[in-house]
Amino acid sequence: MIHLKTKNWLVLIEAVTSHGPIGLKRHNELKDLFRMARLGLVFVTAFLTRRAMTKYLADIAWETEVWIAETPSHVIHFNGERFLGPYE
Repeated sequence: MIHLKTKNWLVLIEAVTSHGPIGLKRHNELKDLFRMARLGLVFVTAFLTRRAMTKYLADIAWETEVWIAETPSHVIHFNGERFLGPYE
């Protein structure tokens, strides 16, 4: 978790090696867990490589982000009306 105080966001990062990608079920579980936080939630799945990501492409939830360690300056956005930010 990363709290971006200036934006009032809580960035929730799930490493695929620990749990798998943030799929629809996990997305809903995390939203429910942090419902009282009063912060904008941003969901990020982290992978070591693009190759590792390809195994899970069908499981990644919409309106989430993907970060890949081998290309750390880039983020992949999975659809939605905005890039990198919380959805209400």
